[in-house]
Amino acid sequence: MAEYPIEIACIIDDDEMYVSLITKVIDIRKLAKNLIVFKNGEQALDYFVKTFLHKEKQAIPQIILLDLNMPVMDGWKFLEELSKYNFPALKNSTLYIVSSSINPVDIKRSQEFNLVKDFLVKPIGLDDLAAVFKKKVA
Repeated sequence: MAEYPIEIACIIDDDEMYVSLITKVIDIRKLAKNLIVFKNGEQALDYFVKTFLHKEKQAIPQIILLDLNMPVMDGWKFLEELSKYNFPALKNSTLYIVSSSINPVDIKRSQEFNLVKDFLVKPIGLDDLAAVFKKKVA
C-alpha cells in the first residue's frame, strides 16, 4: 500500500476553522496526498464541470467531503446540479455529506442522491475520518 491511502481528497465547506482542522488531520495522518478545498458549491461545481466536460487536466478527487450549509450555493444545490451530469469518472469518487445537522429529514434526503455514500455528523471524530479514507482503498 502506498504511503497515502488517497491520492486526492476534496473538501467543500465555508467554515474556515473546520477546514483548517480537517486539513491538519488529513496531513498529520497522511490520509491524502493532495487536498482541494472549495468555499461553496458553486466553486466546486465549476471545477467538476470544467474537468469533466472540457477534459482539463485537473485532478478528480477520490473522496469528497460536502457541507450542506454554505453561502452562494449550498450542498443540496451542488448535489442537484452535479446529478444532472452523467460523468463516468465520478464513479471513482466517494462523496460524504459532513454536516452539523442531525435532522432526520436531511439524512433521508441525502439518501436520494446516488452520489452520496453516507451522512456524517460534525464534529467528525479523528478515527471516523481516518476510517472514511481507508475504506476507499479497502
